[in-house]
Amino acid sequence: MLLEKIKVLVVDDSALMRRLIKEILLTERSIEVIGTARDGVDAIEKSRELKPDVITMDINMPIMDGLTSMQYILNEFPEIPVIVLSSLTQEGTITTFEALELGAFDFIAKPSGTVSADLHNVGRTIIEKIITAYKYSKKNNVIKKVIQKKSNNRVITKSKKVISTTVSKVVVIGISTGGPNTLMEILPDIPEDLNAAIIIVQHMPPRFTSTFAKRIDSISPFGFKEAEGGDIILNRKGFLAPGGFQLVVRKSRYKDEYMIRLTEYPETLFMPSVNVTMNSVLECFGGENTIGILMTGMGDDGADSMVKIRKAGGITIAQDEATSVVFGMPREAIERGGAEIVVPYYKIPEEIIKAVNR
Repeated sequence: MLLEKIKVLVVDDSALMRRLIKEILLTERSIEVIGTARDGVDAIEKSRELKPDVITMDINMPIMDGLTSMQYILNEFPEIPVIVLSSLTQEGTITTFEALELGAFDFIAKPSGTVSADLHNVGRTIIEKIITAYKYSKKNNVIKKVIQKKSNNRVITKSKKVISTTVSKVVVIGISTGGPNTLMEILPDIPEDLNAAIIIVQHMPPRFTSTFAKRIDSISPFGFKEAEGGDIILNRKGFLAPGGFQLVVRKSRYKDEYMIRLTEYPETLFMPSVNVTMNSVLECFGGENTIGILMTGMGDDGADSMVKIRKAGGITIAQDEATSVVFGMPREAIERGGAEIVVPYYKIPEEIIKAVNR
């Protein structure tokens, strides 16, 4: 239980949305709404005046949009986490990932557009992300960047080599809260000639994963795409599990060929589920050819599968507590004995290379 209330500034140009967000937050005793702002300029002024612990930020607003406002606020108050409220549109998803790259802590998808009268459907998610953002901002062991951050504007050269359909190994990365920013940090360091396939299971709503896959591909030497049913698993190819489906791997009718299948079963708390994907990869490729990785995220999705992979002779890697936005999924894997290697996020590319070459 938090000893002091979390002071939240709510920013949205819709009076209805400001009222609904405030109503939702008032149901949580540890949160106090200290103010609201109707546009980006108002948000900057209120941030200076009220010194909030966390800000919820709408994107589409008059006078000054949320993206621009957020940049001003984070430049002046880099310690304040900003949670972006985004609509489930193509434009909304692109802007959301721009916000994450510019420093937003996390995002929440509005259920039905810019003005969502049914916002209560994601009320618990809003509360949980605000509490998580506050706790992360108060961590004493603030992440120290040991390596210099590489510019996302650098030119990425993709390999034009002929790729064998014989897969050497499969790396499955499970990640949730804090995932987009963390993945954008580590994926540029995965070499394009890695003799393995990579499957990423990021807990993310449908319609966001398509845009995210394109952004991943743009910054990574290792080619990535949003997975589709029938995709063949290849060395030096990466796949992002689409939101709203389970990604499983199955043997094709051709010798030494494996393909991706998308299904809505089994129904789990998260769609896609890390456990479901890891289990299917382990079943197809065996422990000696499976590398399991769990990174920042709430809950325990993937922890049981990490135990199975390790027992089967596979290599398992977990992100450490100091660099995890939420030390839930990796902690569960560690406590259950499913993590052979525990390292900061920035050392995970190095560990992947070692594991593939082992």
